[in-house]
Amino acid sequence: MHPLDDPARSALTGPHAVFAEHKGNVLRYPSDMSPFIAMPPNPTEADWLVLAALDPRPTVTGLKPPDGWQVEARLPLRQYVGDDIAAAPEPEAVRLSTSDVPEMTALVELTKPGPFLPRTIEMGTYLGIRREGRLVAMAGERLHVPGHTEISAVCTHPDAAGQALGTRLLLAVAHGIRERGETPFLHVLTSNTGAIRLYEKLGFRLRLETELLVLNPAP
Repeated sequence: MHPLDDPARSALTGPHAVFAEHKGNVLRYPSDMSPFIAMPPNPTEADWLVLAALDPRPTVTGLKPPDGWQVEARLPLRQYVGDDIAAAPEPEAVRLSTSDVPEMTALVELTKPGPFLPRTIEMGTYLGIRREGRLVAMAGERLHVPGHTEISAVCTHPDAAGQALGTRLLLAVAHGIRERGETPFLHVLTSNTGAIRLYEKLGFRLRLETELLVLNPAP
């Protein structure tokens, strides 16, 4: 099994083991850090009962839930790897810290690139670009899998659109990952055709198609 086949479990049993909360055989990030949950490869009824007790509602990929569970959202997802992308540092980028989280959260809420919680910044390096002191673009690292790091939260304020700031930060984050001898990867909803076109133009290679499921346990 390749580490990227189940990146949440690979991260929580590997480089991100320090963050792992163990609920029986189920692993999860702290609820204020990331919504990702890692089930064992062949979950038992007991494992599903553990999952049912978690709050908020669990988010999993690549698993078929037991009878009676309600799938509240079924989101087709693509996984891309950046073996050959032209990663490069970005002179205008600054490293973001916990003091920047309120601005980062506001930018994410405006642009909707995906979940960003109060402690998400602890998962890896986040870079931003400021204009007149205001954060207008950011990108960072999320799941850290052996030999690979996920790029996430790539977003740009509408006031700074058309300057490729998100792309420049994405490539800068990828450069940092490459400097560690790792390969960047990312996930994108299949419905986000604009982002897919950009990633493929940059040289990201489609590796896997799966589904992100938001589940509501059976009574």
